[in-house]
Amino acid sequence: MKVNEGVIDRSLRVVAGLVLIGLAATGTVGLWGYIGVVPLLTGAVGICPVYSLLGINSCPTPRR
Repeated sequence: MKVNEGVIDRSLRVVAGLVLIGLAATGTVGLWGYIGVVPLLTGAVGICPVYSLLGINSCPTPRR
């Protein structure tokens, strides 16, 4: 699979995932906060399966 997330997209996903996991770990939100693992992993890997299904690509095209 090709990387389909740009740098900003990946950064936002990692931050959002860490915030959700942190909130769940401290008990601020319920167990649903551990869903933050999903954006954390997709941001770390750079591949979003939903983007692939919808044909979305936030990666910039390389210049020649």
